[in-house]
Amino acid sequence: MKKISILGAGTWGAALAKTLASDSSSEKQVTLWSALPDEIESLRRTRRHQKLDGMVLPENILYSSDLKEVCLSSDIIVFAVPSVFVRETARKVSPYLHAGQILLDAAKGLEKGTHLTLCEVIEEEINRSDIAVVAFSGPTHAEEVAMGVPTAIVAASENDIAATEIQHTFSCESLRVYRNSDRKGVEICGALKNIIALAAGISDGIGCGDNTKAAIITRGMAEIKRLGLSLGCSESTFSGLAGIGDLVVTCTSRHSRNNRAGFLIGKGYSAEEAVREVGMVVEGLNALPAALALSDACGVELPICEAVDSIICGRLSTSEAMNALMKRALKAE
Repeated sequence: MKKISILGAGTWGAALAKTLASDSSSEKQVTLWSALPDEIESLRRTRRHQKLDGMVLPENILYSSDLKEVCLSSDIIVFAVPSVFVRETARKVSPYLHAGQILLDAAKGLEKGTHLTLCEVIEEEINRSDIAVVAFSGPTHAEEVAMGVPTAIVAASENDIAATEIQHTFSCESLRVYRNSDRKGVEICGALKNIIALAAGISDGIGCGDNTKAAIITRGMAEIKRLGLSLGCSESTFSGLAGIGDLVVTCTSRHSRNNRAGFLIGKGYSAEEAVREVGMVVEGLNALPAALALSDACGVELPICEAVDSIICGRLSTSEAMNALMKRALKAE
């Protein structure tokens, strides 16, 4: 029996736990962990998540707030905590890991200060060559995954054996997993698409239309790709599920926290007020400082990301930032 532990009982962690535990095609023991004992007890008792309406967790899921017990007994450990807690979580699990385990990062972002991707953060903390770290990314809103809506996602690692193991373990009737050896590219896409989604939401908030949003999505992908290629990533990644697929869904879906936060900012909310209104983590705001620092280090222009930053930091109003984008020097596509 494959033993899988999911660290983080937010919407994404709970949705993954439900999907895995509902799969009757293979035997899996799924454990959902949270550092909050009250949260774990509520999930165990009610089998429902307060932010995933209509989802009922299967009876065969185990629940725990004991990190040591969870890690020692697992074949696969999934990081589904917010990006800002990935390093702390990796540090805490490090003493309880053993050779042959696979760590799967299902969070998306870049670490402020180091500019590392989250898989790189995990690797730096555990400092183990005998444990594979795989990225898990794609157009996967937890609300739809939780309800069994057909979804495709990417398992990315240079270690094809580990990526294949994730592919076979997580693929089921409602979730189709592809492999990709370009982990860095997949993670860059996952982090920066949230910033572009903020921009798309802002454009809606100030009353722009579909033309504007299509331009933001298209030129946003040009920015992501430009930065990724400068970091040695594979060009094909950006046209795949983790690239344009995730970007489109995050910029257009009613489930998108980043799009919703951007819309509120466009309506005049501050970033802090928008986050409070959304009521969940808005990863685009967390990724923004590292993305801009990377662009400076690589000498790559990210005008849409820079425009979002100028709005968030109060240097420009939303209309001034949009006007500045439209009046940039003309160039070939």
